[in-house]
Amino acid sequence: MAKIIEKKSLAEKIKQYKVEAPLIAEKAQPGQFVVIRICEEGERIPLTIAKKDPEKGTITLIVQEVGKTTTQMDNLDCGNEILDLMGPLGNPSEIEKFGTVICIGGGIGIAPVHPIAKALKEAGNKVISIIGAREEKLLFFIDEMDEASHELFITTDDGSMGRKGFVTNTLQDLIDEGVKIDRVIAIGPEIMMKAVADLTRRYEIKTIVSLNSIMIDGTGMCGGCRVEVGGETKFTCIDGPEFDGHQVDFEQLIQRQQAYKDEEEHSMEHYCKLHPEKDE
Repeated sequence: MAKIIEKKSLAEKIKQYKVEAPLIAEKAQPGQFVVIRICEEGERIPLTIAKKDPEKGTITLIVQEVGKTTTQMDNLDCGNEILDLMGPLGNPSEIEKFGTVICIGGGIGIAPVHPIAKALKEAGNKVISIIGAREEKLLFFIDEMDEASHELFITTDDGSMGRKGFVTNTLQDLIDEGVKIDRVIAIGPEIMMKAVADLTRRYEIKTIVSLNSIMIDGTGMCGGCRVEVGGETKFTCIDGPEFDGHQVDFEQLIQRQQAYKDEEEHSMEHYCKLHPEKDE
C-alpha cells in the first residue's frame, strides 16, 4: 500500500497526488511510470511519475478524470492508501546533450514531459517547450515548465490563453524562423503526437513520442499494450514507453485505443448511477 500525503487540484478534473513510495522515489528516472490499483476490485492503470523526492520518499502522480478508475480515485484523500503501486516501469528517457530540444506537452501530457524537459536542461541542452490544451482551464504546470525551459510557448484551441491554435502551429513557426532543432519530444493525445511526427518527418527532425497504450500488467506478459513500430510489434511497457515517432503506426494505435470504448462507457455509467454526485 502507498499512503497519499498530499492532494490538490491543478486544473479542471486534473488532480495531483503526492504518494509515499521511497523505493520508487529512489530509483525512478524521467520517462518512467507506475501501475496502480486503488481497490481490490479495481483495474490496473499506468500513471507517469511527474516528480520525485528521494529525500522525503515521495513521488507525484497527475491524474485526469476520464474514466471510472480515474474518477473513483478522486474519492481518495490525504491519509488514504492506494492498494497497489508498482514501479518504476518502462525505459527511462534518453538524456544527453543533443543541442536544441523542443519539448511538447499536450493536455495531460504536460505531466510526463516536465521531468524530461527538466533533465534535458540540466544536461546542457537548450530547451524550448510548447504546451497546449483545449482551453485555459485544462492547463497546469505552467510555472514548472517555464522553470524547466529556456523558452516556453503556450497554445489553446480556443485562444483562452497563449496562442490560439495547436502546438504544431508554434512548432512550424520555430522551423520557419530557422531554429536549428536537434530533437523533438512530444507527449499527449495520440492524434497530437501523430501531427507532430507528420510535421517533423518532412524536415527529418528526430522525434520521440511517449505512448500510453492500453496496459494491464506492465511487465510485457499480457500483450495489451502492443504497438507497431517500424513494422515490428513492440510492447509499450517494456520496450517503451518512448519510441521513434516517425516509426509508430499511429492509425493502428488510435484504433486499438478504442477497443474497449463500449465497456469503458458502461462501467462509467454504472459507477455514476451508484455515485450520482460524480455524474456531472
